[in-house]
Amino acid sequence: MNQTSFNNLLEVKDLSVHYGAICALHGISFELKPGEIVTLIGANGAGKSTTLKTISGLVKSSSGKIKFQDQDLNGIPAHKIAGLGISHVPEGRKPFSNLTVYENLRLGAYNTNNKAEIDAAMTRVFESFPRLKERLAQSAGTLSGGEQQMLAMGRGLMARPKLLMLDEPSMGLSPILVSEIFAIIKEINEQGTSILLVEQNANMALSIAQRAYVLETGSIVLSGNAQELREDPKVKSAYLGE
Repeated sequence: MNQTSFNNLLEVKDLSVHYGAICALHGISFELKPGEIVTLIGANGAGKSTTLKTISGLVKSSSGKIKFQDQDLNGIPAHKIAGLGISHVPEGRKPFSNLTVYENLRLGAYNTNNKAEIDAAMTRVFESFPRLKERLAQSAGTLSGGEQQMLAMGRGLMARPKLLMLDEPSMGLSPILVSEIFAIIKEINEQGTSILLVEQNANMALSIAQRAYVLETGSIVLSGNAQELREDPKVKSAYLGE
């Protein structure tokens, strides 16, 4: 996966975030190497979504550093961060309901007007999500929950990101669709896109990730090899329902 010559694609160091008087993140540090799937797991309110929003520039940090390909992201606006190669697929899918599937996908490639690049990105999306090709002219608001999740991920891929950040991709989906979505995430990664995955379904997340970090009330309390964490008694009792 010849993405970059950097040791770490993404490096988060001593990151703190406040919402008014409330401290949402307490000096967290983690890294993601080129080609990896890294997952952040934890209960609701642990700070997982805030972490992604801060990386993508939607939330301002109080202190700490975020580096992407050795470039400091502090102070860079969200649209420029996206232009550097980070796609953020937010929780809750959020398609533009009144636009067609095609129009939603086309918006994902806002950073280029090159027809050949857009066509190549669209072809790649259809390889991962053939169902979207069948529904190109359909209004996004009429899609099922699973199809809307596929559209959200497809829209994120249209920008041809180096890093795809996924926030709760399995939320509200049936077990069969969850398995399908996770198989696609793995396939996207195998094609060369690094992935930072926030997911409440810890079992599924740990099954496809190389490494994992466990967040509790804004702090990282455990980290390591995903398979080892899957066997950790504390993780089993707290997050895997065992």
